[in-house]
Amino acid sequence: MFTFLLILQTIIALLLITLILMQRSEGGGLAGGGSPAGMMSARGASDFLTRGTAILASIFVALSIILAALAANQRSGHVIDPNLARPIAPVQPLPGAPPPAAAPATPAPAQPANGNQSGVPLAQ
Repeated sequence: MFTFLLILQTIIALLLITLILMQRSEGGGLAGGGSPAGMMSARGASDFLTRGTAILASIFVALSIILAALAANQRSGHVIDPNLARPIAPVQPLPGAPPPAAAPATPAPAQPANGNQSGVPLAQ
């Protein structure tokens, strides 16, 4: 379903681009001049292109919302494979650089004799 709607969205996007480029602008558009004696008058073609653009744009927006909702529902808890993780190599000092100073060791916090971290004696 998702793939079908995605293909449909692509086709609608291409049709929308074509209709927008065919519209007459100040520069003339891709459709060129043409005589109004053809099958449709210039006014009729303009109305058709404008209406078609509005309809295709509405369908495009609706499909975008539907595809976003489908994509959000398809997300499941993916597990990251730890077998693909690369081990982190230690950083090598630059040649000629002084060796890094060793960080002072911090003593581990002393645990109270009664096992309570707050220091308050436990009720017995």
